Amino acid sequence: MIASPDRTPLPREFFDRPILEVAPDLLGSILVRTTQDGPIALRLTEVEAYDGQNDPGSHAYRGRTPRNDVMFGPPGHVYVYFTYGMWFCMNLVCGPEGRASAVLLRAGEIVEGAELARTRRHSARNDKELAKGPARLATALDVDRALNGTDACTSGDTPLRILTGTTVPGDQVRNGPRTGVAGEGGVHPWRYWVADDPTVSPYRAHVPRRRRS
Repeated sequence: MIASPDRTPLPREFFDRPILEVAPDLLGSILVRTTQDGPIALRLTEVEAYDGQNDPGSHAYRGRTPRNDVMFGPPGHVYVYFTYGMWFCMNLVCGPEGRASAVLLRAGEIVEGAELARTRRHSARNDKELAKGPARLATALDVDRALNGTDACTSGDTPLRILTGTTVPGDQVRNGPRTGVAGEGGVHPWRYWVADDPTVSPYRAHVPRRRRS
């Protein structure tokens, strides 16, 4: 019998830790997105850690910019970025304020509000695919840059909240190379996922994009 998830907001102290501790501990947490049409709740099943200026794969590797400013803290806030000219992806900021690190939310299971998520993910063949991948996750939850900087550790009226959920046992947590990351940043085994969960996205190595002639 699976225990009911804990709906207590994760405290800021949870995120004010080293990134490689926070990332696997986020698995099983519940992300709640409150929209005008109602709430959507998602159980995190796959995440990816990025360690700021120590990590060639991180947006903050070369320092602070207007785009990555939220990554520098405070912890527990949402960092949203736009990629490939068409998709949004969301992260949760970790570590002490002033030191950039964040966890990319790669995939999850919609546990409430699936009917709302379906209206945004028409191409999903079934509910397991609604948030199977970081861009799909953001699309299903109606996340864009307007939510960049949102505090996810509050219990009040906020568009995004992160709740305790249900802890994933250590023997069910897997890790491996990050998906689609090039160069030195691609070798870190900092992608974490719940073993055998059908909502986890498939691993794909980085493929250089060809310029149009």
